[in-house]
Amino acid sequence: MRTEGDFIKIREWLTPLSWLYGLGVGFRNLMFKLGILKSRAFDIPVISVGNITVGGSGKTPHVEYLVSLLKDKLKVAVLSRGYKRKSKDYVLADNDSTMSQIGDEPYQIKQKFPDIYVAVDKKRTRGIDRLTSDGLTKDVDVILLDDAYQHRYVKPGVSILLIDYHRLIIYDKLLPAGCLREPQEGKSRADIVIITKCPKDLRPMEYRVLMKALDLYPYQSLYFTTLAYDNLKQVFGTSSIALNSLPKSCNVLLLTGIASPKQMQHDLEVYNYNLHLLAFPDHHNFSKKDVREINSKFAALPSPKIIITTEKDASRIKFVEGLEDEVKESMYALPIRIQFMLGQEEEFNNKIINYVRKNSRNSILVKTKDDNKPKNGNHSRNGSGPISFRNN
Repeated sequence: MRTEGDFIKIREWLTPLSWLYGLGVGFRNLMFKLGILKSRAFDIPVISVGNITVGGSGKTPHVEYLVSLLKDKLKVAVLSRGYKRKSKDYVLADNDSTMSQIGDEPYQIKQKFPDIYVAVDKKRTRGIDRLTSDGLTKDVDVILLDDAYQHRYVKPGVSILLIDYHRLIIYDKLLPAGCLREPQEGKSRADIVIITKCPKDLRPMEYRVLMKALDLYPYQSLYFTTLAYDNLKQVFGTSSIALNSLPKSCNVLLLTGIASPKQMQHDLEVYNYNLHLLAFPDHHNFSKKDVREINSKFAALPSPKIIITTEKDASRIKFVEGLEDEVKESMYALPIRIQFMLGQEEEFNNKIINYVRKNSRNSILVKTKDDNKPKNGNHSRNGSGPISFRNN
């Protein structure tokens, strides 16, 4: 069984550089604390999802969970930086937007949820201003900020900090010796902390140990989530396959371009497939050389065989040229979703919905809440002052 923090590798010889890096980060945080650098609040519900480590902690599946939770009764917008996109400034995605225009993760979200607003802007304050004022999007009810925990120019109403179970911040060190973007004390800014990618068989004692080790403040809520996988979906087609329907002798080429494929590799090992990992760096743009390597490695595998990749990688590889027909026919994306543990899902959902309900400008949720109030009651915000999760 894997244990908490087991993916962490500390480069001790770089610790002096981490100390210098920490001085810079500490000075920046102090500037915000003293008000020299300004954090701006908005009169619309803003929920930030992010982490304080380099690499994947499950941000996109958690953002998608929030979208699914809210989209049926609210006009939802997701605002991202659009990492590695080729466009500049503010871009509002439409159904024809490409991955290179908006980035792989926003592209994935837009493909899954075509009826929500998805926008990218490196300057999140400008992005929020555009979403709330432009004619096409000004009816937005709630904005989800993807990967914005360090973007302190925005003061979100709810700040959700994700911590990978296998890379707990309490065991890690600052860059470049470790993977922390800022000291672990930065977790104090979070309203909600979620330990992600937990083993499904986590014991009650381990939950208690983690709760004590994180040492959160009374105003912070702690949740635990694990990964779940849906049926494989063909990247260059429409067919789907259940994971457990593949033959045990199947040769699986696991093709990834994510921060850490180890969890996915570990989860697939339970099926006893013959796994062959072909891993590229996070957000990798596949070159002609990479395509030749993919073609060659897959051709060398005996049948039965299949290629499994992530949804994020699929959003990039769909636009790659030179893949053999057999490779295209055999390539499937593995959809990931999150599941709350300890029966915490309802509590989390209510916490998010209540925040949005209390602070929304014109959503159906506000109307539903206020239906039983006296007709002369004050049913809406006047837009003055920041909205804060901690005050709700």
